Amino acid sequence: MSSCNFTHTTFVLIGIPGLEEAHFWIGFPLFSMYAMAVFGNCIVVFIIKMERSLHTPMYLFLCMLAAIDLALSTSTMPKILALFWFDSQEITFDACIAQMFFIHTLSAIESTILLAMAFDRYIAICHPLRHAAVLNNTVTAQIGMVAIVRGSLFFIPLPLLIKRLAFCHSNVLSHSYCLHQDVMKLAYTDTLPNVVYGLTAILLIMGMDVLFISLSYFLIIRAVLQLPSKSERAKAFGNCVSHISVVLAFYVPLIGLSVVHRFGSSLDPIVHVLMGDIYLLLPPVINPIIYGARTKQIRTRALAMFKISCDKDLQAV
Repeated sequence: MSSCNFTHTTFVLIGIPGLEEAHFWIGFPLFSMYAMAVFGNCIVVFIIKMERSLHTPMYLFLCMLAAIDLALSTSTMPKILALFWFDSQEITFDACIAQMFFIHTLSAIESTILLAMAFDRYIAICHPLRHAAVLNNTVTAQIGMVAIVRGSLFFIPLPLLIKRLAFCHSNVLSHSYCLHQDVMKLAYTDTLPNVVYGLTAILLIMGMDVLFISLSYFLIIRAVLQLPSKSERAKAFGNCVSHISVVLAFYVPLIGLSVVHRFGSSLDPIVHVLMGDIYLLLPPVINPIIYGARTKQIRTRALAMFKISCDKDLQAV
């Protein structure tokens, strides 16, 4: 193997292969989804912040989830929109590493919060009398801090592992943003430490979280099926539908993207791009819709906000 005498200082992001001529128009639905994500999650954060009656663990975890989705979409979408609208394909090495770190760290934090929400549902359904003692607001805030520290510590080494690599062949990524596994594939030098550490981090965070979320819902289902009344069982299951939907919206695209990266080398490049965009955009857009539609308290307050706003506009006219 010949030596690598230089390394790229920029990477090239791609849009949707084969549809380059339509990139400008594709940017508008992407912007609409980004606007929906920002608007929906801001509404959720605002309502929970302003309504003291919603300062309970379930809603505080939901507020954290909305804040994470805001940060995740905002750390990537401006550059993606610049790519589609202005053909701004290049991203500097350091900016790519920073974006990669934020994507993986925020995803890890979100996974931890989803686990905390599953634990909250387990305590609320299986041990309702102990819920207030086990999960008070102080403990909820501490769990949020643990989620941030956990996600950050596990993924701080990734930028350091990427910086030691040399990139002297292709610098064209297979997504519209930077991911560790995508950048790593372009390296000229040995990537075994990256592979081992990346896989270990994913298994210890997402893998463990999925395991404990599954365990929580196994115990919840077992407890619910033992309830004597059919209406009580329906109500208990109804309380979990929103969280289960959010968990699926987060983990299904994540697993799909991981499978595509691991086994999809022969797939059309458009599959990689679409899976990456779905993984990035689906949770921030759909989470506020799920909780807005399924949670009466948030839905009622959101409608009241819009009604007050419309009444003020009519009075002004």
